[in-house]
This record gives sequence, structure tokens and C-alpha cells, in this order.
Amino acid sequence: MRLFFAIELDDALHDLLDETTAPLRAEAPELAWLPRERRHLTLKFLGEVAESVVPKLTAAADRAAARHAPMALTVREVGAFPNFRRARVVWIGVEQEPRLELLHHDLELACEGEGVEVEGRPFRPHITLGRVRAPLAVDRLRALARMARTVRVQATAPVERITLFESTLAPTGARYRRLHAAPLGGR
Repeated sequence: MRLFFAIELDDALHDLLDETTAPLRAEAPELAWLPRERRHLTLKFLGEVAESVVPKLTAAADRAAARHAPMALTVREVGAFPNFRRARVVWIGVEQEPRLELLHHDLELACEGEGVEVEGRPFRPHITLGRVRAPLAVDRLRALARMARTVRVQATAPVERITLFESTLAPTGARYRRLHAAPLGGR
């Protein structure tokens, strides 16, 4: 099973992202823009995991989530990985709030306690908006970067749970299935 932990977005944030990124999506229709049901903030990508490990992962999520009160995430600027000159992923950044960082850290430790490897790279909270499927010409990348700089988003959204998802890859894009939701504060 291909699994990941994520924070789901509420409808108000999805609506705002749809509205504020519409010009960007219109500027670059050749990108594979994610529909709202596939947008989320990944806390930890687990990759291929045996089904027998899922109960341990849900217990790890419950332990990590119980230690944290509900919080809010703040979204801001549009960016690209690795950058707009070589864009592969277009995203909206999430402010690196200490409580969110601590939640990520505690989830990593809880997973490590269950034998799941900890990622060596730093946590860069973001919400993927779209993916570049085929290389774009330099002028298209410049136009995309210019348009991204005009997108202004300043919003907060509630974070009330950690969700474990199964991701099934398909030619039309990944499909996600919610396996477990661990409420923050253990409620």
C-alpha cells in the first residue's frame, strides 16, 4: 500500500485557492492542476508499506495527534519546486508555524517508533496545486513565474486532525482513500 499522512483542507480554503489561482491556471493550462479533492498538506510520505503495518501507523498518528491542540495553518505565496526555471511542481506555501513543525516532528518520532524511516530532508509545508508533466519552454516558465508573483493569498484554515491516506496511482492521477483520522487533542 502506498501511504501518506496529511492535513485535509476545509471547503473555505479550497474555495479561496480555486478563486485566487484561477488566473494562474488559465495562464498555464498545460499543467496538470490538482482538483480540490486531491489537495492537502502532506505531513509525512510513507511510500510502500505492508498492510500489516497500518494498525501501528494509526496508533502512531493517534499518539502524535493527542499531544497537540487544534491549530490553524496560514497560506501565503505561490512557488515551484525546485524553482520556476525548472518547475516540476507548483505549490502554495504554508507558513512554518512552530506548532505545525512540532506536530510534524512528533508524527515522525511516532512513526520511527513503529519502524518507519524518518525523512532526512527538512519539512517544507506546502499544498501542491499542479504538476508540470512535460518540459515547458523558457518563455512559458517565465510567464508562469510572472503570473505566480501576482497571486496574493493570505488565509488561515483550521487543523483539527491528521489523516492517513492510501494513494493509488492511475493514468488520470492519484486516487486517495482515507484510512484513518486522528483528532488533534485526542477528541
